[in-house]
Order: sequence, then structure tokens, then C-alpha cells
Amino acid sequence: MDKFEQERIDKLQKLRESGIEPYGKRYDNTQPIKSVVERFVAERNDIKIKAAGRISTMRPHGKTAFLDIRDWTGKIQVYIKLDKVGPEKFEMFKLLDLGDIVGVEGVLFKTRTGEITIYADDFTILTKSLLTPPEKWHGLKDVELRHRQRYVDLFTNPEVMETFLKRIKIMKHIRQFLDERSFVEVETPMMQSIPGGAVARPFITHHNALDIDLYLRIAPELYLKRLLVGGMERIYEINRNFRNEGISTRHNPEFTMMELYQAYSDYNGMMELTESLITSLVKELYGGYEIPFGEKKIDMTPPWRRATFCELLKEHGGVSFEDEEGLIRKSKELGLETKGVDRDNMANNIFEQVVEQALCNPTFVLDYPTSICPLTKACEHDPRFAQRFELYIASMEVANSYSELNDAIEQDKRLREQLGTEADIAGKLDDDFLTALKYGMPPAGGLGIGIDRLIMILTNNISIREVILFPLLKPK
Repeated sequence: MDKFEQERIDKLQKLRESGIEPYGKRYDNTQPIKSVVERFVAERNDIKIKAAGRISTMRPHGKTAFLDIRDWTGKIQVYIKLDKVGPEKFEMFKLLDLGDIVGVEGVLFKTRTGEITIYADDFTILTKSLLTPPEKWHGLKDVELRHRQRYVDLFTNPEVMETFLKRIKIMKHIRQFLDERSFVEVETPMMQSIPGGAVARPFITHHNALDIDLYLRIAPELYLKRLLVGGMERIYEINRNFRNEGISTRHNPEFTMMELYQAYSDYNGMMELTESLITSLVKELYGGYEIPFGEKKIDMTPPWRRATFCELLKEHGGVSFEDEEGLIRKSKELGLETKGVDRDNMANNIFEQVVEQALCNPTFVLDYPTSICPLTKACEHDPRFAQRFELYIASMEVANSYSELNDAIEQDKRLREQLGTEADIAGKLDDDFLTALKYGMPPAGGLGIGIDRLIMILTNNISIREVILFPLLKPK
């Protein structure tokens, strides 16, 4: 314990000796600080208010004092005067510190400097803080410490609080948007006996009573499709997925995905829905379609560009999908593995290395090689390619969509090809999903949107850790 903490504990003890409970009680009828300020601006007369918040600055001046308090909507100045609150309360003020949480009652006025202020009739200590907040309330600057102590980050850095309140607003908008289009929100298992719906390394856990290993889901896709078979025609799930892979500014092992399915649609319908959803969010948050992202400006004006995988590979990679020798040369030039890599995967590796970084403004990338899309219908014009799109914004994949494969025999064949030999398939093929398909799944469009990445873009944060309240970190 350092001397500053001890000083605060001493003050706490003095409060208790004075008969004051430093950890307060219920404090009713408070008003959000933002609405208090807005009300004063609108009415401009003697408004009696009651507010509560954390002390962010203190400026004592003899028989008067100013302090700022902050709640989750904003900050306001408080004026405390000995003659107004009385000697006993004014002595109590001397036992307050930065970071303490107080309730204040009083009348609003504007100081000579033009600052809206509460002229306190009374104040109440609600929580005594025992640790000193970051110096001078400038907020935590150490990035890792900010993420480890998000609770301090939130109350010292208003822009961080604003990001997470904006995240909540975005989630409400997404649900409202889908509800208005007759989608229903469902829940599917987070623990699965067979991990499916994506290619990723799962986290493994064990169920003691059944004595079986289970996997935290890498995607909800196969369960949501079972619901399509069951007759639920427009469904979505905002879900937590878990992938036992690396951590970066764009990846967290636990992340939020929104996945939806619409019977009798296809990937073209999903493109229209995706563009409408995201542009409506941009319009609500920014009032226009140009938004900042790091040092860039992104033009989100619809309609967004649509280009095929092959067109973009040629445009930005300088190589044709049809030119296998050219793909090999380009792969070697980029330092990519070529031995044992087929053409489709080689082209996809080049795409990820070169093309993705060129896609700043929203771009729908269409028609990927069928061999890397095992759950997707093939294109009628050329079965080598699948009816799939990925949406890129700010050089990040934000959404992925298919015209869903609903041919049970073809799906069985594709999954077996993906998984390899019969020995490899054992325990990995989801036979129940294939059984469901045999009963008949309607043609459908499916869509997955990476919520964390979308929120990064919409809140101008270049690291995924800035939009996840408690990102995974290495142990200290």
C-alpha cells in the first residue's frame, strides 16, 4: 500500500467517525448530466436538479470550491459554498478526493466564464475511492494497461465510453433493421460435439457427466441451417464465436458475429441487405456517407462496387486466374508456398496478400473458386466458381455470404472432399446436418457480418481491442 492509498483510508475512517457512511445508499431521482445541460440551454431559468457522478477535478478556494463530476453521459461543474451547504458539510468536502462518487442537489446557473454549473444546496458522498485515478485526469495512456483496467479506462477517457455506448447503439440498430424485415432472433449451441461451419482451430472442453469432449463454436452456421429445414424462414443470431488462433489488431479469439439466413433468397439478396444495413448505420452515425478511418477517408456512398474475384486478382495482383504458371511465379515472388498447393488456393493466397489491402472503399468481391467454398452453390455460368461474396471495407473482410448449397448429395461429397480420407473424416463429419438436408432445405441466402470489425470502422478505431470491452490479453 502506498502513502496515497493510506491517506484515502485515513479520510474514510474520519468520515465514519463523523457518522457518515462512505459507501452511500440509494440515491433516487438523479438526472443524466447531458440532459441537465440540454435542459438549461433550452430553458435558461432557475432549474433545480439532482445529479451524481465521479469527481474528475477539484479546485478549493477558501470558503468556496469548484469541482467537476462526470457520469456516463458527460461532465458538469459544481460550485460549493460554505454559507450555502453549512460548516459541517463543507468540512466533509475536505475529506473528498479525485475519483470519489458523489450526489449533488442544487440550482443551475452560468458562471462569468460561461460554464453551466450546479450551485450546490447539498451533496452526498456515495463511494469513497481508495486508489488515485490517472494523474490530472488525463486518462490512461498505456495501451495495455488501458485494456487490462478497462474500468479505469472508461471513466478516465470519455472517448472510450463514447465508443462503447456507440457500439450498443449500433447493435440496437441492427436488431431493429432486421426485425422490421421480419427476421427473428434465435439462439444456437455454443458448445458443440462437432465444430463446423468454418475452417478454424476450436477450443476444446470436457463434459464430466457425459464424459465427452465438446468444442466452443467456431460458427453457428450448421445449426442455423437446421432451423431453415425446420421452416424458420428468416433467422439471425448475434453470437459469440471462439477460434483458438492468433491475436492481432483485427483478431480476438472470442469475437461477435451476426449470422442470418433468408429462405428463397441468394447472395444477390444478401448484397442488397448488407449494403442497406451498413449504409443506414453510417447515415445515422455520421449524417452522410464519408467517414474517417485512421488517416484515411472512406466513401460509403451506395451503390458499392461489385467485382469478381478473378477481375480483382488481375487488377491488383497482375495475374490471371487461368494462368497457373503466372500464379506460381507470383506466389514465389511474394514468398508464398507453392509445393502441394492447388491453383484455387494459390490464387486465394495471392488475393489475401495483395488484393485485400487495395480494397479501401466498400467492395463486394464475387464468385470465389468453388473448391474453397464447400457450403456454397456453384455459379450456373461456370461451376468452377461459387455464388459467394466477401465484403471488404478499409482493407478488412467485414462480411461473407453464400447462396447456400441445399443439395444433400452434393453437400456430402463436398464435405468429404474437404475433410480428406475416411480416417480423417471419422468424428468430424456432421451426419446430423446432412440428415437435415435430406429432408429438404429451401434455397436461401446466408450472411455473416463480423460485428467487431464493423464497429471498428463505424467508430474509427484501428484496433479490435478498442471495441471489445475485455479483450484477451497475455497474463501479466
